[in-house]
Amino acid sequence: MCVGGDRGLCCRGCGKQDKQLNTYDWLADVPGNSMSTDLVEVQFKNTRKGYYHNVNHLDLHKGDIVAVEASPGHDIGVVTLTGKLVKLQVKKANLKSADDIRRIYRIAKPVDMDKYHEAKSREHGTMIQSRQIAKDLGLQMKIGDVEYQGDGNKAIFYYIADERVDFRQLIKVLAETFHVRIEMKQIGARQEAGRIGGTGPCGRELCCATWMKNFISVSTNAARFQDISLNPQKLAGMCAKLKCCLNYEVDNYVEAGRRMPSKEVVLQTKDSDYYLFKMDILAGLVTYSTDKNLAVNLETITAERARQIIEMNKNGEKPLNLAEEGEGKREAKPADLLHDTDISRFDKTKRKKKGGNANKGNSKPKQPKAAPKANNTGGKKKPATPKNDNKPKE
Repeated sequence: MCVGGDRGLCCRGCGKQDKQLNTYDWLADVPGNSMSTDLVEVQFKNTRKGYYHNVNHLDLHKGDIVAVEASPGHDIGVVTLTGKLVKLQVKKANLKSADDIRRIYRIAKPVDMDKYHEAKSREHGTMIQSRQIAKDLGLQMKIGDVEYQGDGNKAIFYYIADERVDFRQLIKVLAETFHVRIEMKQIGARQEAGRIGGTGPCGRELCCATWMKNFISVSTNAARFQDISLNPQKLAGMCAKLKCCLNYEVDNYVEAGRRMPSKEVVLQTKDSDYYLFKMDILAGLVTYSTDKNLAVNLETITAERARQIIEMNKNGEKPLNLAEEGEGKREAKPADLLHDTDISRFDKTKRKKKGGNANKGNSKPKQPKAAPKANNTGGKKKPATPKNDNKPKE
């Protein structure tokens, strides 16, 4: 809760955003903003939202749980936006009919919340059972999620199908089994991943499950512009489609690629002809090879230098080499950060003397003990010969 907020999740537009479809309310601090219109944005189960008229002039704030008009009965949702920005959101949603905007009944009562929680507790079991029913009917479809209405009188079944499915018989069986009104809603693989959630290869939660609202088509051209290997396993996300993040930086790569030389142009110098081997678009570096298909005599120059050589070739001139005038060949820097380090540095251990650090400078290294002489007695010592002091002298 924010400071000064008496209820709800937040009293400012920059507060906690716990809903996927939340809109930043940058007019939240403007006096009289909430009274400028009676339209209110309400969200349901994090992936569906609607717009309603506050006909009873309730004092609604972001985060309030309200009961709204539904067909049939009523539904329970959370207020996520009020004020002038709701008009812009309605225009963005392209609601053509005024009948699509219904009414807000009241702020949810404890009785409404009890029915709401009871209905939500049935969703998972209903989804598992409905999948088995669809399988028994031989339908080529997958039911990915089930959402019950706040009063429990209606259920929305979200399904995925590659082809057109005749689910009229399925609706009859579901209605007889669960005794609710059935609504079927087809979604794509991206929407399913957003509803289920998960962790991407980047280690963060999926964008479609956190903040993405609209899905833009992704093509392999986005990977080509960024010089990414066209490996389907690496380009595909959790939904088995091309990753949405391929579109995040493609505009920067396209803009930077306009400053790079063409791949078909051959740079001619007095020592040899150079063919484009690879390029670092963001760094503005280009690597050329003397062989068209192999990496031979690679030299890396800037894109500006490459354009200069291209202009010189157009005028019939050839530079001595690819390097700029007065500059020799650049030494290739090792890619390994530990190239010049000694890997045996960890093997040198320091042993402290018993006498402490005071006698450390005066201590002398101990001499190694001589190895015992080998004998042929099988490791046994010979018995000592007793000395006879009374032996007669010769």
